[in-house]
Amino acid sequence: MLLKEIVMGRYAVLGGVSFGALISVVGLLFTSAFIWPLIIFLFLTILGFRDYFKSTHPVRANYPLMGRLRYLLESIRPELRQYFWESDTDETPYSRNQRAMVYQRAKNNQAKRSFGTEKAVYEEEYNWLNHSINPIKITDHDFRVSVGDETTGQVYSMSLLNISGMSFGALSPPAVESLSKGAKLGGFAQNTGEGSLSIYHERGGGDLIWQISTGYFGCRTSDGRFDPDLFQAKATSDQVKMIEIKLSQGAKPGHGGILPAPKVTEEIARTRGIPVGQTCESPPSHSEFRTPFELLEFSQRLKRLSGGKPVGIKLCIGHPWEFVSLVKAMVETDIRLDFVTVDGSEGGTGAAPTEFSDHVGSPLRDAVVFVDNTLRGAGLRHQVKVGAAAKIVSAYDITRLCALGADWCNMARPFMFALGCIQAKDCGSGHCPTGITTMDPSRYRALDIPSRAERVSNFHQHTLEAVAELLGAAGIKHPNDLNRRHIVRRLSASQIKLADQIYPKVSSGVLVTGQGVLEDPRLRTYWPLVSKDSFHLDDHQTELV
Repeated sequence: MLLKEIVMGRYAVLGGVSFGALISVVGLLFTSAFIWPLIIFLFLTILGFRDYFKSTHPVRANYPLMGRLRYLLESIRPELRQYFWESDTDETPYSRNQRAMVYQRAKNNQAKRSFGTEKAVYEEEYNWLNHSINPIKITDHDFRVSVGDETTGQVYSMSLLNISGMSFGALSPPAVESLSKGAKLGGFAQNTGEGSLSIYHERGGGDLIWQISTGYFGCRTSDGRFDPDLFQAKATSDQVKMIEIKLSQGAKPGHGGILPAPKVTEEIARTRGIPVGQTCESPPSHSEFRTPFELLEFSQRLKRLSGGKPVGIKLCIGHPWEFVSLVKAMVETDIRLDFVTVDGSEGGTGAAPTEFSDHVGSPLRDAVVFVDNTLRGAGLRHQVKVGAAAKIVSAYDITRLCALGADWCNMARPFMFALGCIQAKDCGSGHCPTGITTMDPSRYRALDIPSRAERVSNFHQHTLEAVAELLGAAGIKHPNDLNRRHIVRRLSASQIKLADQIYPKVSSGVLVTGQGVLEDPRLRTYWPLVSKDSFHLDDHQTELV
């Protein structure tokens, strides 16, 4: 039985290399040409017997050497699927067509397609933009949004498209600098992510949105609390245009993070304001505030310390009453956030728990509509601007989100594609094949900053040109003129609806005045129950709901 397994069964490969080693030993007695075959066969034999006697993997123990092929194939499965079996339209998470469009625009090539759409236009969820019988020509695609209030502080002229939050450390030094330089070339902004401002952001020279997270990186005390003096020293920089308080992110809302000690290099430690070589924790929540009112007070504190720069929040919508309570607090205290960046659950990150990525948080389109409706109902929509961030890649994505209620959009992964990302999905390992998401100098040395910065700028420019073409086709001059009736969505093979029929718009001030119809039951239910003094509903209120 054992002989049968060795000759033609599960031990056949081990038996074969062992026999090869034996033959090589005999051959070596006659000629030195057998030295390399001997080395190879002997190495494989030792490896095979190690699998048989000492492996903790049952497959390798039962199939010495041959079992290793299973793990090899599994390790390259994503690449095999991406390059050989994935269709052009499979979005996992970005389709080949989407990536190709970004690459083409980044390289100044026309993003065109022959022979018609590959979309299944009669399937549920297919959506489109209604065009006009009288289209117009738009010559200026530099669409801008004014964020902030000049009566209470500074105003920033925001581009319609900007770089979403990606931290130094998550991105390599040349990747950060390339994005910053590209933002400067194109006249748009880069969000720092929670890792704070680095020298590579500064070298690039682009406009920055400084994200303040729960770890207060770049402006923290030794015990992890907020340090106003450190914040003020950096926030008053001319390069910093806005301040964003990060409450949660779409990829892992309600989840903190840990930066392992080996990754806390001297450079990372200096940028974040943390000890070198020590594990650093990002808590799930902020220590500077616990209630809606305290959050607004903290935002005003940041505004004063920064010299009046626009201050807002970034969040993924979870419990609806929490955002409603924040908006109600703005009404009752007359303290306004300048903007809200809505992050959808489709958002990505270097590494996130699977359950959080798949099942926690509101998707972007639904969240944007909810935020827009809540602000409208409170009569604050003209004061508080709304940004959108998550899985956004095309000009149509931007157009659709603006129609649903966003003022501008942020992209992260598409700008990584512009840098040269190939969607290897190996961002958290430090082994990024393109050098974009690694701190290994031997890997990121290949990133040429000037050329990559130009690609970043090209992608931004050509995407906005495409937005202008879409708006012109619809007979609209500016994204601000879009509304929900411009977007159509298929509900089934025989039923379509305008987006304003699916997502009815709330009348301005209806929550405050109590006059009018509230189509959204969440607003109708929670507005009377929430308070500026708590993000939570008490047990009695929960029972009423």
